[in-house]
Amino acid sequence: MLVRLQKFLAEAGIGSRRHCETLIAAGKVSINGQPVTTLGTKIDPGNDRVSVAGKPVHAERKVYVALNKPVGVTCTNQDRHASRRAVELVPASLGRLFSVGRLDKDTEGLLLLTNDGTFSLRLTHPRYKMPKTYFVEVEGALTSRGTARLLSGIAHEGETLRAAAVRDVRPRDTNTTLTLVLREGRKRQIRRMMAALGHPVTRLVRVAVGPVNLGDLKPAQWRHLTDEEVDQLKRDLD
Repeated sequence: MLVRLQKFLAEAGIGSRRHCETLIAAGKVSINGQPVTTLGTKIDPGNDRVSVAGKPVHAERKVYVALNKPVGVTCTNQDRHASRRAVELVPASLGRLFSVGRLDKDTEGLLLLTNDGTFSLRLTHPRYKMPKTYFVEVEGALTSRGTARLLSGIAHEGETLRAAAVRDVRPRDTNTTLTLVLREGRKRQIRRMMAALGHPVTRLVRVAVGPVNLGDLKPAQWRHLTDEEVDQLKRDLD
């Protein structure tokens, strides 16, 4: 299958797609020994030899990882001031990985890591509405009226925040646990929704992304996604 040269270079870890385009325009990229300066040039990764500044470039092996992110761990690779970053919890031998979407620092649970940029962009794009499932613990006893508002939508800071499903609501005297499914990716959505109802979140755990479940992974443990999980995710994005 033919792919655009800048996409191949970006996925091989050379840099962002824009940076790769700059390298091509500058004449630093060669295909089968011949310099190429035309953006949009396509190659056959299985047969064409690509080099940058004379150094061969090889396609990265695609890696897909499920990590149980603990509280206090930062998802953003670029935050050099973070005490712990998610990518530091997996072996460096897996190569350059980045998180698929984000969990805020105070949220724990399932985080996907990959070096497949196209897969990551599609998985987080609002168009595909990939369901994400959370275990939630909040202060106070959530009523049926509150549950209905989660489903119908809550106006907050100019946005309408809505859960796709609410399950296993178990109110107690001082707190409530429940399962929420989201198909939106708004910043701190669950915390904002619950705070608007007067039920601040005391614990938030993502337990599934589409067909991939957290399972019995302990905090800071990780595993490779199975071929079946990767294939199912990709089918869901078609």
